[in-house]
Amino acid sequence: MTLISPFVGRIYDWYRKRDGVDYVGEQDPGVRSVRRIYEYFKRYGYQTEVMGASFRNLGQILALAGCDLLTISPDLLEQLRQSQQPVSRCLDAQAAQHLHLERVRFDEKHFRFALNEDAMATEKLAEGIRLFVADVVKLEQMVLADR
Repeated sequence: MTLISPFVGRIYDWYRKRDGVDYVGEQDPGVRSVRRIYEYFKRYGYQTEVMGASFRNLGQILALAGCDLLTISPDLLEQLRQSQQPVSRCLDAQAAQHLHLERVRFDEKHFRFALNEDAMATEKLAEGIRLFVADVVKLEQMVLADR
């Protein structure tokens, strides 16, 4: 079993900054992204758990109820506990198996082209790699300092 963890809030932040829109519920680009991933992976039987992460608000969490896993901050867990809003399953693996989704296959050239066509994915991937490398450098410096 493998795991994919799309960062709902980071996707939301990127689109909110670009568009100047406070997206809500099903219109939230982060929610839409996780929904597409979840439904595609379940439709085609990939042995992968989808774990939504990096939530900004309860609406995002509620819109993804039924996802395999969700990582929810203590603040949002408390808001969820205090909420009177009903929680209804929005994602369902069985239902996803009956969706009419086109199967996608990429070779490297087509994958790179598709990635470059998605400005959010391109920018967030590059940012994530830069931050990861910066963290590795910090860790290496800490290890060397302790020697």
